[in-house]
Amino acid sequence: MKGAILVMKHCGKKIVAASLAALMVTGTFAGCHKTTNTSSTANGGVSSSGTGTKGQVYYLNFKPEQADQFTSIAKAYTQKTGVKVKVQTAAAGTYEKSLRSEMAKSDAPTIFICNGPVGYKTWGSYCADLSDMKMAKQLTNQSLALKDGSKIVGLPLAVEGYGLIYNQAIMDKYFKLDGAKAKSMDEINNFAKFKDVVEDMTAKKGKLGIKGVFASTSLKSGEDWRWQTHLANIPITYELQDNNTDLTKGVNEIQFKYGNEFKNIFDLYLNNSVTNKKLLGSKSVGDSTSEFALGQAAMVQNGNWVWSDISKTDGNVVKKEDIKFMPIYTGHSGEETQGICMGTENFACINSKASADDQKASIDFLNWLYTGEGTDYVTKSPSDGGLGFIAPYEAFKGKSPDDPLAQEVEKWENKSGIKTVPWDFTCFPSQNFKDYFGSRLLAYAQGQCSWDDVKNGVVSKWKSEAAASATSSKS
Repeated sequence: MKGAILVMKHCGKKIVAASLAALMVTGTFAGCHKTTNTSSTANGGVSSSGTGTKGQVYYLNFKPEQADQFTSIAKAYTQKTGVKVKVQTAAAGTYEKSLRSEMAKSDAPTIFICNGPVGYKTWGSYCADLSDMKMAKQLTNQSLALKDGSKIVGLPLAVEGYGLIYNQAIMDKYFKLDGAKAKSMDEINNFAKFKDVVEDMTAKKGKLGIKGVFASTSLKSGEDWRWQTHLANIPITYELQDNNTDLTKGVNEIQFKYGNEFKNIFDLYLNNSVTNKKLLGSKSVGDSTSEFALGQAAMVQNGNWVWSDISKTDGNVVKKEDIKFMPIYTGHSGEETQGICMGTENFACINSKASADDQKASIDFLNWLYTGEGTDYVTKSPSDGGLGFIAPYEAFKGKSPDDPLAQEVEKWENKSGIKTVPWDFTCFPSQNFKDYFGSRLLAYAQGQCSWDDVKNGVVSKWKSEAAASATSSKS
């Protein structure tokens, strides 16, 4: 197998650099989703769209928060074309396991998700050449594709972003209070200022009608990806940039140079949360989403994909016009120009071992969704049955999603003088490393270990897992 797509060294660009860096990924999938496991089938005839060929589609979906939307899209496509489309959704944190299980069946997925070159090492023999696919030719930036040499083997479904999501209504209420440490969000552009505001909000939470500034720091096993992956991405990215690291060569070890900056924001979360830090081992991402949606917290760390869950929460009080993004400040020098974290990690692949008819049907389905009549489903808000994706294809130029958080991502992408943070968490050595990191963070939150224990453990575990991964790939 030829080497997968080459990734540039860190260069401080905006979305292009972010997306390029995102392509260096681990063989397991970073979580950004609630736990769910669903399966549905849209039944109809067997003719492929406008071709007369027989074929059907089986999509193994990686994104649980969009399970309902993909099911509706499948039904709409079947009604239009007569092509049978099955959608099955893996539970959060189980995609790799589910994929292995489903690929072993006679009725294997015809469309599946590969999260980059390291994942491609496992699934490369199942990835069809998509270079001549209409969707591939309409990609606005060819560097966003997953490649094997010059051959396109995977196509991104979306560009995404994450950061601190806040409720503007609660923040405006705070800004009007006597003695407020800031009068607008524009004044908050570094950790020191942010910390002053947060701690003052905690002191005045009764006046604000909130239980805590931040929603629960979910540290339940399998629910800690926001910290061991997304939050950790920021200090690791800065370290990689300092070292001018070429991600194509892998990252064999780190110093966790900016571990204290991680501690800055993590401690702020723990000490100003809805939930006592010693109880966080029982809290899920869903808990934090509900707390934010119900107005119990002013902020929650998450990505644009979470609007669907917030909007669907029974009793939600967060209005579309009030949900906003801000960067995750940690105290790093020069962070005044830091933006939110943006990139892509999920690539749609066609199963080369499926029948020719099923491959053709699957290609037709994706082309319809991303280049044809189905494009509205991609940009419509999840609350309206759409995916709310920022899709990097010609058909979506000048066509913004109506999802408010997706719109926020686009705003941050285009802010003058701001540098988005690339998704370098995709270079983390293994899921074992991430799980270990999460367990150490829980132990720290519960007072069972020191921060030095966390830092030293992260450095050691990264090195051992990177070595184990290198050995495994050679065998």
